[in-house]
Amino acid sequence: FHKLASESSLPITSNLHHPSKSSTSAHFNILPITHYPLLITTLILHKNIPYICSYSSKMSKQLDQIKQPVKEELERFEKHFRKAMKSNVALLDKIMFYIVQRKGKQMRPIFVFLSAKAAGGTTEATYNAASLVELLHTATLVHDDVVDESLERRGFFSINALWKNKIAVLVGDYLLSQGLLLAVNNNEFSLLRILSRAVKEMSEGELMQIEKARKLDIQEAVYFDIIRQKTASLIAAACEAGAVSAGVSPEVSEQFRVFGEKVGIAFQIKDDLFDYGTQDVGKPLGIDIKEKKMTLPLIYALQNTDRPTKKHLINLIKNHSKDQKSVKEVISFVHASGGLQYAESRMMDYCREAIDLLKTLADNDASKSLVELIDYVTNREN
Repeated sequence: FHKLASESSLPITSNLHHPSKSSTSAHFNILPITHYPLLITTLILHKNIPYICSYSSKMSKQLDQIKQPVKEELERFEKHFRKAMKSNVALLDKIMFYIVQRKGKQMRPIFVFLSAKAAGGTTEATYNAASLVELLHTATLVHDDVVDESLERRGFFSINALWKNKIAVLVGDYLLSQGLLLAVNNNEFSLLRILSRAVKEMSEGELMQIEKARKLDIQEAVYFDIIRQKTASLIAAACEAGAVSAGVSPEVSEQFRVFGEKVGIAFQIKDDLFDYGTQDVGKPLGIDIKEKKMTLPLIYALQNTDRPTKKHLINLIKNHSKDQKSVKEVISFVHASGGLQYAESRMMDYCREAIDLLKTLADNDASKSLVELIDYVTNREN
């Protein structure tokens, strides 16, 4: 562990410190012991040492199978994306390397390439679309971690944990500007319009969620409006951008956008369900409750109980969300009230609608993989 730490060029020893310490020259031995596994995985990743994936081999094999129709395109995309991340500033280039090394499953580029191939075929514009989508997605994740004060992302330390908030915000800005320049330099103005609209909707969705969190009594329709903007808009943009890059008509590209939106809504509902489960999915159990986020299982449970119980539960969330006992009480209530079953049912409704729409748009290997990708999204373990 200490050998890895001393050889690493990451600023772990200078930037991470115990909450009770004010010094910026803190070392590992004053960190809470709960941080050590995260430190080790971060250092291992930076040293390019093979490690066990955070998701099961079964799910990994399923995703590999889904990617088959666009396997070559995705391999070429890796080089395209790395090129888009390059910087002449040494510090920035080091951070870009760290981001690339700990990349996730890259679901959104997969949606771009599969949508393009389903719509008619990939082109050079498809690579620009996928890079633009992933750059903007990565930028939002970096900024989200700053806003949420999160030290962890995908099982590793977040950018703000290693390089602090000021640098993290600037890194997010850099990624955003790189995405915009990529589109402008390649005259991809239609792609720029699609992704700019998505970023606008994502920002509005996040702000709406913050606004509604103050009242903690939102209706189901408002919840769906929030997740449509906050999460589904980028997946919708990925599918639409893929279709546009293939040269389809505006009417067809709009249908691909709607398809992606339905999948994105199902994706977010699945994410909501993780908050009430027992699996290790990379976020603590009940974190949405602690952050006072009103998710579909909880909304359903509150809407289908008596007024005194509802008032009691809202009080727990509003005033005692940091208390583990109170969080467990809310989770137990949602389980007993059928909130999980209802959310799963709505998730499957959106999946069926997406599949039915896709059947009217394409029938080839790529469209079949898109159907399998929907199944993957709803059955994923993290």
